Amino acid sequence: MNTSNIQFEQYYQRVRVRQKREALSWSLVLLVLYFAAGSAAEFNLFTIWQSLPNFFDYLSETIPSLHWSVLFTDSHTKGSLAYWGYRLPIQLPLIWETLQLALAATLVSFAIAAILAFLAAGNTWSPAPVRFAIRALVAFLRTMPELAWAVIFVMAFGIGAIPGFLALTLHTIGSLTKLFYEAVENAHERPVRGLASCGATHLQRIRFALWPQVKPVFLSYGFMRLEINFRSSTILGLVGAGGIGQELMTNIKLDRYDQVSITLLLIIIVVSMLDTLSGYLRQRVLGEKK
Repeated sequence: MNTSNIQFEQYYQRVRVRQKREALSWSLVLLVLYFAAGSAAEFNLFTIWQSLPNFFDYLSETIPSLHWSVLFTDSHTKGSLAYWGYRLPIQLPLIWETLQLALAATLVSFAIAAILAFLAAGNTWSPAPVRFAIRALVAFLRTMPELAWAVIFVMAFGIGAIPGFLALTLHTIGSLTKLFYEAVENAHERPVRGLASCGATHLQRIRFALWPQVKPVFLSYGFMRLEINFRSSTILGLVGAGGIGQELMTNIKLDRYDQVSITLLLIIIVVSMLDTLSGYLRQRVLGEKK
């Protein structure tokens, strides 16, 4: 083995030792922080272990008692599918309301966030005070969780879909605007400089140089946010912000265990369908489907 190979092997071993030492040190630091945070939050694994049987007992309570001999009989026969789903005429419109809530909030938020993103980006020639004000505003909007916004709006407007719509819209604007203006700032500058050399205005550079680059990213984030908003809207119903979540909370409070299970099943089915549909639309709109 020549001298260069020996030197390389020694250097490699030193790097490996340093990497292992750093990995061990950071792992120990993170472990200490984890246990310190758990202690401050009174998080106890032993309590969770003791309570697990109660969790599984509750899950077993929600499983409907279906009997094959009467499975397809009318809604008055206990053990039939119709008896289990006797509240479907109430639950299906609430699922539809939840979908409408998520879609309306996403569309409005997408349009507002797209405008704010170009005003907040550092490469779109907007004044610095405007950029700072918009970034501070959207940071505040996304810092407040949807559930907190929903509680505030329920107290202001009462129970219904309006608090849920406003809560989802405000939080989505905050989240999408940040993602959008970062995408704008990461766009290539060469098309912008080319239009500028031809005498194009700021608006024309945005329209013909920046927008074509960021449009696929905007749409992708928009579809992703639609999926998130539907899941969030089911949670907002727990505080009276409309939708299927309100039905779920009512069933839990009234100990209607069989209806808890069918409500959860409906939510899972719709979320799965929405994920599949949004993925298909994303492929079609962004030109990814072959």
